[in-house]
Amino acid sequence: MEKLTDDFRYQGMRRNLVIELEKKGIRDAAVLRAIGKIPRHFFLDTALAIHAYQDKAFPIGEGQTISQPYTVARQTELLELKPGDKVLEIGTGSGYQCSVLCELGVNVYTIEFQPNLFKKAQKILTRYLGCKAQFFLGDGSMGLSAFAPYDAILVTAGAPSVPAPLIDQLKPGGRLVIPEGDNEKQEMIRITKTQTGEVKREKFGEFAFVPLRGNLGWS
Repeated sequence: MEKLTDDFRYQGMRRNLVIELEKKGIRDAAVLRAIGKIPRHFFLDTALAIHAYQDKAFPIGEGQTISQPYTVARQTELLELKPGDKVLEIGTGSGYQCSVLCELGVNVYTIEFQPNLFKKAQKILTRYLGCKAQFFLGDGSMGLSAFAPYDAILVTAGAPSVPAPLIDQLKPGGRLVIPEGDNEKQEMIRITKTQTGEVKREKFGEFAFVPLRGNLGWS
């Protein structure tokens, strides 16, 4: 992999991106600081690097995309994280979302279905960003029961319904954020498990994600 560098030009573009996200309604100061610090251009091909701080999704290969920064910020904000939380991310993808979670000081367990994306994201996150997440290759639709329960679970791909194993793997008081719908558009859902084990369901508008792959996602 070529040497990755960050300079004042990219840093200035990140500051402008943070301002744009604030105007679009992102309020969590810690999330905005993380977006302002993480070099998103590290996760894109060199030809796209100059466009990295536009609020757009871009292809990353294997039929997958890096989500637009607003989507990353909004999903993260909905998790209501605090440092030290134990978080499961389903769909490592480019690794950008994972880097934001790491920057927030949470303990990340991230799982990816595509081997090529898994290897590339792990290399960038560990070699260039010092992210101490635990990485797993496999079917994220089933969660990662060996390390459950989690304070929060984040799904970065669209699912036809909320997989029951993910709810089971939440701690009491835990939050699950997942895009639910067909393979073209989804509703952003937040599931909160109460202290008594009941489930509260909230909706936060329409988004468009690539499909979740695995036994409980899209085949």
